[in-house]
Amino acid sequence: MSKVILILILVAAALAALALAITRNGKRAVPQGDGVVHVPGGDFEGFTLPDYARSEVTADYKSYFVEVEPGIKVHVLEVGEGYPVLLQHGNPTSGFLYRKVAAELPTDRVRLIMPTLVGLGFSTKIPASEHTLARHMRWLNGVLGALQLRELIYVGQDWGGPIGMGALALSPGLLRGAVLLNTGLSAPTERRSISRVHRLVSTPVLGELITETFDRLFSGLPDIQGDPASMPAEIIELYRRPLVDSGNRKAPLAMMRMVPDGPDHPSAERMRFIARYVASLDIPAEIVWGMNDPILGSLLVNMAVNFPDAAVTETAAGHFLQEEVPQDIAAAIVRVLDAVERDASSRP
Repeated sequence: MSKVILILILVAAALAALALAITRNGKRAVPQGDGVVHVPGGDFEGFTLPDYARSEVTADYKSYFVEVEPGIKVHVLEVGEGYPVLLQHGNPTSGFLYRKVAAELPTDRVRLIMPTLVGLGFSTKIPASEHTLARHMRWLNGVLGALQLRELIYVGQDWGGPIGMGALALSPGLLRGAVLLNTGLSAPTERRSISRVHRLVSTPVLGELITETFDRLFSGLPDIQGDPASMPAEIIELYRRPLVDSGNRKAPLAMMRMVPDGPDHPSAERMRFIARYVASLDIPAEIVWGMNDPILGSLLVNMAVNFPDAAVTETAAGHFLQEEVPQDIAAAIVRVLDAVERDASSRP
């Protein structure tokens, strides 16, 4: 009997140690650049892309860091010259998510700015507990300030939608037009989970096992696409590898737990702030939606309420529609740009 008790104690101790190890907060990992990159607005710390990432973009891309706070560096990809367009990705991807959209746009008319959220891609990695909606809004707003932008068109998807709108709400007057892609901009008024996976990963230990130990977050990306082949292994690795190489993979799970599941969630107050800002907008806007997105596909009606006059393009894409229908997104951006320029020409 004593042997059985000892074995049970050892098993319990091992499980407790495993739980402690996988729920660790994670350490800050600050990337180091090389050289200087000049863009309109100033000179910034350059960053030479590794081969596996450089092969996914053209040679005219600029890659640099904007240090918005000590040690908090936001990696930015930029290409083109002309009217500023801010393209914000979501979880767990990076600015590279817009590379196909950029390839469809007239880069002599638009300056495409593609920041990567802190914790993802080549941006600074931070402890899980430091991921909050308020901080991400502030950090992205810091990028806008550092680049000295005076006006822009905004494109946002997934967490990029509210984080980007929240950053713009901190600098009212910048936004001239918007293209919205599978995202949400309002706070829940009752308890609900956005998806079964979000509900599962909200549980301590279980969330870490799913997203980190078993790596289901990245390996499952094809499952939320309209066409699973649009997320091949090399593109999954493009998003996954910077986290693995940094030694801090905490951002994807932390960002999933940032999604508000009720009016009292820590993110809900900032989401209400964002919703008030969106309600105040009177700008040219379009919506491009992936109807086969198992997470947000059914929420198109919610977005349409925010922009009742916006043209809506429904597509067969899934969650990361930038990988599937870049032409539709690019066409919407050009139409919004045309409307913004018409508005500007009609102003006294």
